Amino acid sequence: MTAELVRGQNHALDRTRVEIRITAGGPVVAAVTLGDAQGRLPGTEAVAHPGAPRRTGIEVPRQAAAEHRLAVDLGALPDAVHRVSVLLALPTGIGALTTFGAAAPPSVRVTDLDGTGLAGYTLTGLGAESAVVAVELYRRAGAWKVRAVGQGYADGLAALLRDQGLPQAAELAAEIEEAVGRGHARAVPAPAPAAASR
Repeated sequence: MTAELVRGQNHALDRTRVEIRITAGGPVVAAVTLGDAQGRLPGTEAVAHPGAPRRTGIEVPRQAAAEHRLAVDLGALPDAVHRVSVLLALPTGIGALTTFGAAAPPSVRVTDLDGTGLAGYTLTGLGAESAVVAVELYRRAGAWKVRAVGQGYADGLAALLRDQGLPQAAELAAEIEEAVGRGHARAVPAPAPAAASR
């Protein structure tokens, strides 16, 4: 049975290969940061995002969408990684949402590979935020747990990444935005060719 978490609550994980399923009230960007024991990021290589969707043990979607599935293999992560943070951000120029408070609260589910729910968290109480750390998977005494975080940032993804100690936060946030824009452009079907006039 899925453990329904509230902000700050944690739940033990009894397996290392999981999926993280996200449902939101509009298109969101999903990313993952791989932090040390203090949650600090060594560099941009510690972020899986639409422009670099695969890192060792992690895969995230390339596009903004209202639903996402992220693949996580905690057993494959480098020993230096102690905290896996799942980030959600609102893309600019895609959809009408500019704040999380303007839509139904996002929901995050940690599931087994077959979809069986392990832990869930609905991010209630968001307002002016446009980026949020939804949940984190963290290593404690050799075992992994999931924690409901819900830490929002009104100043967006760059502020969130800066808070995790990333010196190139603004540059990476811009790179992610650009990658999402490219992905969105690819996802829109080309208009049908106009009939040649004679």
